Amino acid sequence: MTSAYFPQIMGVLNVTADSFSDGGRYTSLEAIQEHAQQLIESGADIIDIGGESTRPYAQPVSVEEELERVIPAIELVRQLSDIDISIDTTKALVARKAVQAGATIINDISALRADHSMLAVLREQSVRAVIIMHMQGTPGNMQDNPHYQDVVGEIIAFFKQRIAYLTSAGISRDRIIIDPGIGFGKKLAHNLSIIKNLERFGALGTRLLLGHSRKHFLGQLTGIKNPLERDHITAVVSALCFDKRVDILRVHQVQLTRDALRVSQAVHLAT
Repeated sequence: MTSAYFPQIMGVLNVTADSFSDGGRYTSLEAIQEHAQQLIESGADIIDIGGESTRPYAQPVSVEEELERVIPAIELVRQLSDIDISIDTTKALVARKAVQAGATIINDISALRADHSMLAVLREQSVRAVIIMHMQGTPGNMQDNPHYQDVVGEIIAFFKQRIAYLTSAGISRDRIIIDPGIGFGKKLAHNLSIIKNLERFGALGTRLLLGHSRKHFLGQLTGIKNPLERDHITAVVSALCFDKRVDILRVHQVQLTRDALRVSQAVHLAT
């Protein structure tokens, strides 16, 4: 690792009514603009916009409703900045409309398994990258009884298959970002094992994203039940990730994350 290394920070902008920590907070254009501006001023490198909650047992929304939520938000953010915008969706039509509105990254928690038409969207020149995530089950059932023999090994095997699928279809490896899916079909021990062994994902030769912000496992560890009160614990995990070659950290509070990473960087560079 060189002194130039510093993870990118992806700020979360949920335009949903039922996301697990901030559902309903950013549904008006005024609220969206205020929060997006805050993320940008705090130093976000990417803004991730999602219009369908993926929390455990969340109910799916229609394509039409998802578009009504995300397209105005993407257009508004694009007016504010030329920052990278990722669209958090499993639907190819939503992704295509989002890219046309200004999104540059597709964040698909199904790893392109939910809608095979997503591959055609990725072939469009304006899509810079795709994030594929590991999830055991679906949001509707993923936390019923997640089980693994070797959680990290099984996730790596999954990514090898999905990366092969993408590269064989002409999507270059440097456009692929993997997300091990903290909290998506994982118990506390699984999440901790993933974080402890993040370096192992480097063998896949892609960029690595971690989405740990405000997640339930942090509440299990600390007893903090309100997700909105878990940002400082999120920052602790972000700091631990500095020496683990994580390329992107997906978080709700960008400034706390950046401050934590600066401390980690200073310690790393100390003689």
